[in-house]
Order: sequence, then structure tokens, then C-alpha cells
Amino acid sequence: MVFKIIFLEEFGKAFVPKKAIPNLRSYMLKAGFNEVPYRFFGLLFYFSALITTLIFIIFLFPFLNQNKFSLIEIYGYAFLGWFLIQLFFVTIFVLIIYFFLDFRIYIRTKNMEEQLPDFLQILSANLKGGMTFERALWSAIKPRFDVLGSEMAKASKKVMTGYDTSKALTELSEKYDSPMLRRTVDLIISEVESGGNVAELIDRIVDNLKETKILKQEMAASAIAYVIFISVIVVVISPLLFALSFHLLEVLTNFIDKLSFTTQSVRALPFAFSKASIETQDFRIFSLIALFVISLFSSLIVAIVEKGEIKGGVKYIPIYVFGAMGFYFLFMKILGSVFTGIV
Repeated sequence: MVFKIIFLEEFGKAFVPKKAIPNLRSYMLKAGFNEVPYRFFGLLFYFSALITTLIFIIFLFPFLNQNKFSLIEIYGYAFLGWFLIQLFFVTIFVLIIYFFLDFRIYIRTKNMEEQLPDFLQILSANLKGGMTFERALWSAIKPRFDVLGSEMAKASKKVMTGYDTSKALTELSEKYDSPMLRRTVDLIISEVESGGNVAELIDRIVDNLKETKILKQEMAASAIAYVIFISVIVVVISPLLFALSFHLLEVLTNFIDKLSFTTQSVRALPFAFSKASIETQDFRIFSLIALFVISLFSSLIVAIVEKGEIKGGVKYIPIYVFGAMGFYFLFMKILGSVFTGIV
């Protein structure tokens, strides 16, 4: 019997729906990948299958052997367990890849939007110098325009070899998730096709882009007070309050335990105190979880306030999380020495 060897690329393609292939390719182009990495998808599936096998052998298989199940039940539970574990890891890998690609698209778009006004200024200067649009577009490409320069070089080569200018620029704009670039390209295409003054239009576009950038900077500056307030509350005040609450709880539980022992030893009293049912270590775990959740969502709120979107403030997440945790352990150490010997 001949077994067909399924290679990584073929296996990766098998798990991508045909209807999703065009959208997936467009999405990968926005992330800067010219080809869909089917081999990588197939490798991830095999890796998830390997992890599932190890979990099945170490945990699930001994569990099924230790319990008295019928043969049909063992097969059913084994199949269901394998399917759910595999599905879990595949979902995790898909979410990680999606997050990585989405963040990469955001970074590429922001870098391009930062470089776009300078590129358009050079393009306008070349047009004013008497160059044709195709020649001006090629001459405007400079080494400092890394991401935008490489894409403009591809579009310019297409135009200079006879490719339609509007089509080349439209394909360029589709590689970025940027309404700014799409509007700019549409305006330039309409002006080129109508035979108008393209250099004057580009100058107006550059002025509008610079004004928009200044307005965004002013909005971010006006929100700095809110950012500082949230940062101080999350990174300093919240850890201090949780650390203080922990030590107060510890003092209170120790006092109740001593009071309970005293009342139980004196039989003449008509009442008695029971020991505290709250564990201080449980509160400590709750404090750490609460600080993590608070700092995580606060960093996202700061990103929205300052940048206008969550993806622009991903760098704030480790700062807030580790900052809050660091201050928490610092305050725990300081207050621990202060509260020592009180009860």
C-alpha cells in the first residue's frame, strides 16, 4: 500500500478555506509578506499535534486507564479529549499569529504615514523641476524611506515599464491599512488623469497632512493630565492600598485569633469568638490578580487617550504591569517592617 506523504505547504493549504485565500493574501500583503506562509501553517499544526500527543499520553491516557470505563467510552472520551485539546492549541496559535500580524500592519502603516509627507514634498519638487510624473516618482525614492521607499520603487518600476499609473498606485495603497494613503492616492490619480497641476495638489495634501499631525500632537498633549493621573493611581496608589489592606487584614486576623483563644479558655463568658475564616495568602493572591487586571486595562485606556487606539499603546502594558507589581512588593516590604510586632 502506497502512502502519500503530505508536505508542510500542502498540509498548510489544506486547512485554509478556498474562500478565505484571497482575503488572507491581501492581509499578508498589508503585513509585508508577499506570499502566504503555508509551510509555517503546516508546521504549526504538526507542533500542536505533538503537544496534544504529549498531553494525551501524560495526563488523559492514565486517567482513562485508572477509571472503569467501557471500551466504547474509552474510545469516545479519547477522541473527544484529543479533538478539544488540539482545537484549543490551534485556536491559541491562530490568535497569536493574528495579534502579531495585526500589530505588524499597524507598525508598517504608522511608519509609512510618518514618511509620506516628506516623500510627497520631494515628489512635488521634482514635478516643479519639469520632470514627468513617472520620472519624478522614481527620483523621489530615497534610502531613508525604508518601508515606503521599497513599495514606491516597486510601483515606480511598474509604471516605467508601461503599467498603468492609476492601477500601480491603487495596488500600492491596498498594501497598507491607511485611509490617509488611500485618499492621497485617489486625489493624485484623479489629478494625473485630468491633466491638472499635480505639484500644487501635492503641496496642499502635504499641508493638510502636517496640520493633521499637529492637531493629533495637541490632542495628545491636552490629555497628558489624564495620563499622569491614571498612571499614578494604577502604578503607585493601588499597590500601596492593596499592601496596606493586606497588613491590616493580617493584624486583624491575628487579633481575632488571640481573642478567640482567650474567650474559649474562659468558660464563664456567655459568648465566644471563633477564628477568622479569611486566609491572608488568599487575599495576597487576589491582590496580585486584581493589580494585573487593573494595570492591563489601564494601559489600554491610556493608549486610547493618548494615541487614539489600543495598538498604539501596546508598549505601555509591560510598563504598567511590572511597575504596579514592583511597587506592590516594595510596599509589602516597607509596611511589613512597620507592622512587625503590633500584634
